[in-house]
Amino acid sequence: MGKVVVMDHPLIQHKIGFLRRMETGAKEFRTLVSEVAMLECYEATRDLELSEVEIETPICKTTARELKGKKLAIVPILRAGLGMVDGMLEMIPAAKVGHIGLYRDPETANPVEYYCKLPADCANREVYVVDPMLATGGSAVAALDLLKKEGVKTIRFVCIIAAPEGVKRLTDAHPDVDLYIGALDERLNEHKYIVPGLGDAGDRIFGTR
Repeated sequence: MGKVVVMDHPLIQHKIGFLRRMETGAKEFRTLVSEVAMLECYEATRDLELSEVEIETPICKTTARELKGKKLAIVPILRAGLGMVDGMLEMIPAAKVGHIGLYRDPETANPVEYYCKLPADCANREVYVVDPMLATGGSAVAALDLLKKEGVKTIRFVCIIAAPEGVKRLTDAHPDVDLYIGALDERLNEHKYIVPGLGDAGDRIFGTR
């Protein structure tokens, strides 16, 4: 069973407070999204395995611990997920990056794939799927379906703000996926926006609102 972790770190909560504010402009919003992603990555990588290696300090030989050859990948859900990639890469710079593009069919409201480009060895990597908002959970579930179809075994989903409806849909569909959330909000409104949320993350990241 995957775990659901809601972040309680003061720095994450502080920065999310500024993300929510209407007056926060696109430049500051992008910076904050990247910073929150970096802090969340710290938590989401907490249980990566380490191995011991012998090194030499300026004083003597000693044993150090480093990541145990774990191959990692970051896969943003386009377009808003792009805002989280640089922050994640600050923490895990050796990770490869893939992209999944989904849009919502206006008639069925189901997610439709329009782009997918993953690292060639994605099936052998631990994949971090990133999207600032987990609202209905439709796009998240579709992205995870796609990754599993490509043979990916270990997936973690990292979002900044989630609605309970999206959390339930994701965990019901993919109970083996660990979910990391910056803030768990109250609900979705009739337009499927998270309440209180922060509006449309993609529009605010790219200044298209």
